[in-house]
Amino acid sequence: MTQAKQGSDLQLYDCFQQTKRQRVSDGAIVPILEGCSSAARILVLLWSQLGDFDNLEYAWWLQREAKSLREAGIAIRAVGIGDRGSGEQFCAYTGFPADCLFVDPKAELHQQLDLYQGLLLKLPLLSPGQNAWLNLLLMCAGIGSPGTLSEVFRGYRGDRKAPQLIADEETVKAPPLPPLKGSSFRWAGGKGYQRPFELATLRLRNMGEVLSHWKTYVPDSAYLTQRGATFLFDAEGQLLYEHRDRAILGFAEDKSKPLPFLTVRSD
Repeated sequence: MTQAKQGSDLQLYDCFQQTKRQRVSDGAIVPILEGCSSAARILVLLWSQLGDFDNLEYAWWLQREAKSLREAGIAIRAVGIGDRGSGEQFCAYTGFPADCLFVDPKAELHQQLDLYQGLLLKLPLLSPGQNAWLNLLLMCAGIGSPGTLSEVFRGYRGDRKAPQLIADEETVKAPPLPPLKGSSFRWAGGKGYQRPFELATLRLRNMGEVLSHWKTYVPDSAYLTQRGATFLFDAEGQLLYEHRDRAILGFAEDKSKPLPFLTVRSD
């Protein structure tokens, strides 16, 4: 957790208060913190391309904890790279509320906050989009993206520090695999924790979703490598927590349990 000085906290909070972007639910250009004045805490998410695995997983975790977040009075606002169509597809797939998601087609807010842009190698014969693809592939191999490969492998080998991800009675459809019941993962290592192949199966499902709607999720491939960030504020605008992504699949400080920072309270 990063604890900044109060003045810097308020400056960052003011930046978000003054920032307007298109809201996915109705297409209106409004302040991204509109409707948050009565919240006990405000979670502001700067997401990368909305077809990025990081965001699909982040939204999955938020949906998993939605009831407890509501009970804690935490308002959530997310700004993702894409257009309104990207946002509508993202919300339809993940269940993330469309009135809490805003879009930034050119990643202007990400650049304003100096978030990590990822690898920026430029080959003169390639277009900006093609260079972004090259850099993305290199980052997927761990170049300029520390921890990505180990996080990929964690999805296959399991993680005893992480909770069970798929309920025993739940059925997951992740082509080309046949439909799998959560109980089937017990053969890979029991129950009550993240079993081998469990996270990898969810990621395969996400991959199928994104590839089947690629142009919707990624209308402009120039920003494929741009990373995001997480900010948690109290009701007065004081920063309680900050995490700036430095890698693909690096959206959480604790990858086994991505949301424990939401228990942090101001002094």
